[in-house]
Amino acid sequence: MNRKNDDSDWTEEAVEIPIDGVLDLHTFRPDEIKELVPDYIECCLKEGITEIRIIHGKGKGVLRQLVRSILDRHPAVLTYGTPSDASSWGATVAQLQLPDEQEP
Repeated sequence: MNRKNDDSDWTEEAVEIPIDGVLDLHTFRPDEIKELVPDYIECCLKEGITEIRIIHGKGKGVLRQLVRSILDRHPAVLTYGTPSDASSWGATVAQLQLPDEQEP
């Protein structure tokens, strides 16, 4: 059975993501990332999570670059970089600042 490779195959369903500080982007479409990452950061902050890991995969680095450009613009992101564990270039870790810790 061949599946068409167009947008008509996708349905708009809400996906519940566990808020545990780890966001795996493999199950999301690239056009969802620009909204998903900031929303996930906000949810983590509400839960008091200040260290997150975003798994984007190694590939050609397109998703990594997109994720990092989003992190560059988010006011709660203190620092981010490549983890020193086995995931290396396939993930980005970020340190967040809780809202009550931010300077006015």
